[in-house]
Amino acid sequence: MLLQLRKNLSEADFRSLADLARELGYRVVALDGVPDLVRLEGPGAPEHRSRIEDCYAVARVLDAGAARELFQRAPGAPDTVVTVGEARFGGGAVSLIAGPCAIETYDATLAIAREVRARGATLLRGGAYKPRTSPYSFQGSRRAGLEILGRVRAETGLAVVTEALDPRDVEAVGEVADMFQVGSRNMANQPLLAELGRQRKPVLLKRGFAATLREFLLAAEFVLAGGNTQVVLCERGIRGFDPSTRNVLDVGAVAWLKRTTHLPVIVDPSHAAGRADLVPALGRAGLAAGADGVMCEVHPEPGETHSDGSQAIGLEDFSKLVADARALAALDGRTLVAPTRPAPHTV
Repeated sequence: MLLQLRKNLSEADFRSLADLARELGYRVVALDGVPDLVRLEGPGAPEHRSRIEDCYAVARVLDAGAARELFQRAPGAPDTVVTVGEARFGGGAVSLIAGPCAIETYDATLAIAREVRARGATLLRGGAYKPRTSPYSFQGSRRAGLEILGRVRAETGLAVVTEALDPRDVEAVGEVADMFQVGSRNMANQPLLAELGRQRKPVLLKRGFAATLREFLLAAEFVLAGGNTQVVLCERGIRGFDPSTRNVLDVGAVAWLKRTTHLPVIVDPSHAAGRADLVPALGRAGLAAGADGVMCEVHPEPGETHSDGSQAIGLEDFSKLVADARALAALDGRTLVAPTRPAPHTV
């Protein structure tokens, strides 16, 4: 591990670092002619980097070496591939997630699920629990929404991703969901992340709207450290200063994450744009930057929804996005995963 030290350290501060290094099993090696750099030689473990960073003497970790965190890409190691129903993310596989913002009625949810599956979606999104900025806004249909998702899942064969807001909701959500979603507001909800780390279902983790990429990855680390290795990262836009779009889709973050982590990365252009007419272009941009999938809100009658109708694209626009995704994936040798199993008979 290569460390940059603070300038003009006292002997006591340096001794504290040396004591911690020995406790963790490292030997401190000074670099000739470079007073502010030291190398720690030892076996390394994922939890050591944070312990070292917390030491006052350390300005920053330049190279974690063998103390690589679980999210980090190791030289020569393959990408993690996360499979959810028919959907696959990573390792050259690209999948599309589509559905309404919120689960409101059974008939509407079933109709949308059938349509997006027929057009190429392999995973159904829809919020039964909705975290909203105002306590007076529609908060989701909650348990009733979960029941609707369960029925639609059984009738269409589409796997389901939906959000859990609280560790106490994980069991109920897990009875229906094939994949847990952690929304932007909950990226730093460490008790929730720790609980999901104890589950054995995949987790879709959205970036906080003001989170750095390291904060985003360390949120994923909470899940990974709990033993759940099936994490998909979602870039959904960060808060900017220009009101032309709801958020700023950080396409550069997608490219950086694909180089830094072995975890799959997808984009959510609906929450980034906040307006339907920009969703297809932002989805294409994310795929061109290397994203392993796109998650978007689709609704044939957006004016009838209780939340975020302005950012939901129609069915024809979704069909065009599917075609674009297939073409963009093929450009760099990847494959858009399509539904292959016949839908179950209606019960």
